[in-house]
Amino acid sequence: MARSYNKLWHKLIDLNMSRGEMRRAAGITTNALAKLGKNESVPLETLEKICTVLACGLDEIVEYIPDEEIAKPE
Repeated sequence: MARSYNKLWHKLIDLNMSRGEMRRAAGITTNALAKLGKNESVPLETLEKICTVLACGLDEIVEYIPDEEIAKPE
């Protein structure tokens, strides 16, 4: 199972907000921001804080990618 936070980065661009501004407003750590940048797993609490700041739902910042799609040969 994998996840992508590309929707989050696009949302920040739409809001003209930097990653650092979002991090400070949400009260998340630089470590959590680094994990998001690498599409790594972060606690749901972290995502909830981001959603609160951006006034959005989880589906607007994270995308689930099934293993089958990752392993597909081109």
